[in-house]
Amino acid sequence: MRRTVLKGMVALGAVAASLGTFATAASAQDTLESAREQGYIRVGFANEAPYGFATPAGELTGESPEVAKEILSRMGIDEVDGVLTEFGSLIPGLQAGRFDIIAAGMFITPERCEQVAFSEPSYGIGQALLVAEGNPENITDYGSIAENGDLTLAVMAGAVEAGYAETAGIPEDQLVVLPDQASLVSAVRAGRADAAALTALSIQRMAENNEGVESTEPFAEVAGESVMGHGGFAFRKEDEALLEEFNSHLTDFIGTEEHIELVSQFGFGEGYLPTQTTEELCSSDG
Repeated sequence: MRRTVLKGMVALGAVAASLGTFATAASAQDTLESAREQGYIRVGFANEAPYGFATPAGELTGESPEVAKEILSRMGIDEVDGVLTEFGSLIPGLQAGRFDIIAAGMFITPERCEQVAFSEPSYGIGQALLVAEGNPENITDYGSIAENGDLTLAVMAGAVEAGYAETAGIPEDQLVVLPDQASLVSAVRAGRADAAALTALSIQRMAENNEGVESTEPFAEVAGESVMGHGGFAFRKEDEALLEEFNSHLTDFIGTEEHIELVSQFGFGEGYLPTQTTEELCSSDG
């Protein structure tokens, strides 16, 4: 029976002393072989609902972890250990050996493809902004911020939204860079930012779960360029066997009735199926 364990739910830096141990273990034996022998594997997540997060009871869940658990179970790996990490530290944490897979709904971009190896995408989604209730500044998208130098936009460190802001012509002094969803909500509620940017599902969920804020209508373009993001699972480049095995099961699973039923609880479904391949996503920005 598949089990999920949240081990090492720690802030960045708290496990620095153990990084060398993890990295040595990963290099001493093939990661896939080791995980099958041990019966478990570590995955990094960033507590960003609905992509990957911990419930109040400490259960690792969300679109990405639940798909990962299903795929890993089919690979003979029945236990998943979640390692909580700030989003901007997920790739460094993977490379350092803190965990073996990133299961955080991370967008597949050319820049990230240079650092890690991605699975095929598991979803595709557009953008939205979180604003104060009533939307007093009539903000609709990134262009609203770019056109008014008095407005500020909060973005999450390491996420793609800072790049979208640059594309829209928003200068750095109008950006507030924060570590997680909770700080984005707090910034908008306190008036330290006029809006916060994330994917449409994240913004919708943040608006539903917090008073005093609401979501703009979702949008799929910034300055005429597509911002349809596609999320996947990230692996170390040397873990070719693990990625190949994972991908073989993932591509068979995505789009099936079982997949749709699994992810619908998080707001995903047929309307959020991927429309591009990892090869296409790694070779261009959209």
